[in-house]
Amino acid sequence: MKKIALTVALFFSLSFLFAQSHSHLSNHAFTYPNIEGYVTLKADLHIHTVFSDGNVWPSIRVQEALRENLDAISLTEHLEYQPHKADIPHPDRNRAYHVAMEEAKDHDLLIIPGSEITRSEPVGHSNAVFINDANKLMATAPEVPFEEAKKQNAFVFWNHPAWHAQSPTGNPILSDFQKERIKNGELHGIEVINSVDYAEESLALALEHNLTIMGTSDIHGLIDWDYFEKGNHRPITLVFAKDKSLESMHEALFAGRTVAVYNDLLVGKPEYLIPLLEESITIESAEYLSNTNVLKVELKNISSSDLLFENQMEFNFYDSSPVFEIEAGKTKTLHIKTIEKLTSVELKLKALGAFTAPKQQPIVAWTLMVE
Repeated sequence: MKKIALTVALFFSLSFLFAQSHSHLSNHAFTYPNIEGYVTLKADLHIHTVFSDGNVWPSIRVQEALRENLDAISLTEHLEYQPHKADIPHPDRNRAYHVAMEEAKDHDLLIIPGSEITRSEPVGHSNAVFINDANKLMATAPEVPFEEAKKQNAFVFWNHPAWHAQSPTGNPILSDFQKERIKNGELHGIEVINSVDYAEESLALALEHNLTIMGTSDIHGLIDWDYFEKGNHRPITLVFAKDKSLESMHEALFAGRTVAVYNDLLVGKPEYLIPLLEESITIESAEYLSNTNVLKVELKNISSSDLLFENQMEFNFYDSSPVFEIEAGKTKTLHIKTIEKLTSVELKLKALGAFTAPKQQPIVAWTLMVE
């Protein structure tokens, strides 16, 4: 009996330890640093399930987000397009949100209620997130869902405006309908990255009309199949919020504090993109090689994006190209020919994979204190 008791005790002890160390994170988990004054929230606010034209149950979307270390998601089912209704004839357009909330209740993942307003051109598709009731957005007249979303204090963004099915040229068409929505305070953001597409023209519209820059997966299948098996991460929006809460995220989106990310592509306004790049690189060491005036610098990329840089200093590198990459989570060693020994050096680099405007890449600087 003592052996049985000891075995049972050992089993429960090991089970407890396993539960304590158990993690949902996969090797694809996102990590991006905070910037001064804000926490960096990783979000995908354009997602579909079987409650519209997606292929998975809402709980799978929650599990995928937990594996990738996301902070927030929104299940934005099509209001007007329900191809699975013969099999899932649920009349409540909020149902996917409620299923996701149940799955996420014991986890630190924000579930944002949302829906996709789905119309033909010139209205197009738009996501309304932070809504109170998706059912009230159902309407015949095209402007009514936007008016109702505004009543619910929703954040609304224009989906895939450069999608070739909506615009044969692959360029967004800003119609009088969108102009009126912007004027009325009913359209607040725009996707510059949707799925695998980055549209410079959408970025130009974001800057011209002060729309929040968004990046989303618009996932319908499995994240594993559509992204990981192809060697990619899903596109996400980094939201710079005062804390991790729905209220802070809502405020940050309306304030336009975002950067859109897809693998090694980062797109955002300079006041947020440059601090993010600065914090993504840590200076591990800076010291002169023995008996030389060549400064050895070790840089570490603590973000999930491979970062490509070009030297913008007055000094050249000793043994490498002026264009170099620091892979996500990896360290890069540079040798800088400073001509004379200095106590500090300004490392100035152009971020080639980052854009603050169409074809405009930011220059980022770090002060190296020589050991």
